[in-house]
Amino acid sequence: MARIGLLGGSFNPAHRGHRAISLAAMDALGLDELWWLLSPGNPLKADVPDMAPYEARLASALRQARRSRIKVSDFERRAGTRYTIDTVRLLKRRYPAHHFIWLLGSDTLPNFHKWRDWRGLARELPIAVIPRPGYDSAAHAARAMGWLRRFVRPFSQARNWTEWSAPAIVLLRLPRDPTSATAIRAQLPNWHRRAPERTMRAESRPAIVPQETT
Repeated sequence: MARIGLLGGSFNPAHRGHRAISLAAMDALGLDELWWLLSPGNPLKADVPDMAPYEARLASALRQARRSRIKVSDFERRAGTRYTIDTVRLLKRRYPAHHFIWLLGSDTLPNFHKWRDWRGLARELPIAVIPRPGYDSAAHAARAMGWLRRFVRPFSQARNWTEWSAPAIVLLRLPRDPTSATAIRAQLPNWHRRAPERTMRAESRPAIVPQETT
């Protein structure tokens, strides 16, 4: 059974920080692959004015994932799922031969309680929290942690996550990468228009997505 990490996000754009923390998390958790689940539209970011087109975000993710065991997936767009809980349940049904763990940035943890059925999500699969610079205090004080804290597993056991029964959460100890998509957009608000259109089309077409079981 393959050990698969799931990292969802807008990837607006995907950048070297996404790649660095993903590779570090793969090593810490002993993952066979890590799937970047590119969101067609994050419900919590519906009013974000600088959200780039899906194809541009997909192309940026494919560029960052090259020559690695990171797989870029358009599963949510193909499946038509809007909320993570629905995505995870569908993935588990379609890929019963895999072990899944959800990766969550510590900068996201303070808002985790706003996710649709977040407790239900925690009961579906283990969660690994990736440290982000400046969010340690906010992550530990997060509203969701009031409930999740009883399920925290030691980092020394991170590679044993397939033996855990959810809910289970581990706070990873990884090098912090300061790269930020928000900062990139502030410096290059039209980043998706700067990439050559021909290159984006070429990279978007062969999207690396997990093959469905029959």
